[in-house]
Amino acid sequence: MKALYFDGKKLVMNPDYPKPKPGETLVKVTMAGICGTDLEILKGYMSYSGVLGHEFVGVVEDSHNKELVGKRIVGEINAGCKNCESCFSGLERHCQNRTVLGIYKRDGAFAEYLSLPEENIHVIPDSISDKQAVFVEPLAAAFEILEQLHLESSWKIAVLGDGRLAQLVARVLNLSCRNVTCFGHHEEKTKLLQKIGIKAKTTIDNSDEHSYDVVVEATGRESGFLDTLKLVRPRGIVILKSTIASQNKIDLSPAIINEITFVGSRCGPFRPAITALATGLISVDDLIDTVYPIDSYAQAFEHAGKPGALKIMLKT
Repeated sequence: MKALYFDGKKLVMNPDYPKPKPGETLVKVTMAGICGTDLEILKGYMSYSGVLGHEFVGVVEDSHNKELVGKRIVGEINAGCKNCESCFSGLERHCQNRTVLGIYKRDGAFAEYLSLPEENIHVIPDSISDKQAVFVEPLAAAFEILEQLHLESSWKIAVLGDGRLAQLVARVLNLSCRNVTCFGHHEEKTKLLQKIGIKAKTTIDNSDEHSYDVVVEATGRESGFLDTLKLVRPRGIVILKSTIASQNKIDLSPAIINEITFVGSRCGPFRPAITALATGLISVDDLIDTVYPIDSYAQAFEHAGKPGALKIMLKT
């Protein structure tokens, strides 16, 4: 099969890559999205080699559960070992022996086919288009914040970043808290949020400093972490969403002095994300940038890495 392979140094198209081995649900990939984690892997994050890609939609071609065959699906990316305490308690995403689609010890979605355990598969309704379905995985990551924290509607929330993930986080948090402000760097992106009633700005003013109950870091840059410490109030909460391949030291003394609580946050529940898209509670159409054929991967990745880019997709 055709697959986009990263050997740890460069990305190459392999026209004769082996299809996934039998034993799991086999999926014919229709479309897959390029996200910030993919770009960080190319810089050395996770020391991964293999087929990249974890945001996808496809059609089941084979499965032990024959009712899934022919169904249009998305899939959770963490596959646990099923034999450890984390898996027994329903925390497969924290299994020490897990594999992660396109990120850790499991080939991903930038290929004609992928495989996942049956329990990772979610059938999606016809009301969700293929392009919208690609957003289920990152939208689930945004919904994870609501799983981790009980947000008070009166809380003042800041989201740092205006890119793909930050846009989704701001939209999800706005469902629970009406005092959400997004701090970005690109006026055209902040306008996307302003159009749907979410406050967005490109500068941190003196009045913003140390005034937010919760600050979500989703910039994908080291400077974003430092900005969280400017915005969060003493004894406030910082949620870390970015996966950054950083080798630099960061001064944590302000966080200690102000007794800040840090919450790491990554993958999340698919069902709320699917429901939100199917019902129109969350709209992502304005976040779709360009769809490239997978053979144009070099151009697609170059586009995805540009500051103004939104969601870039590869069609297999």
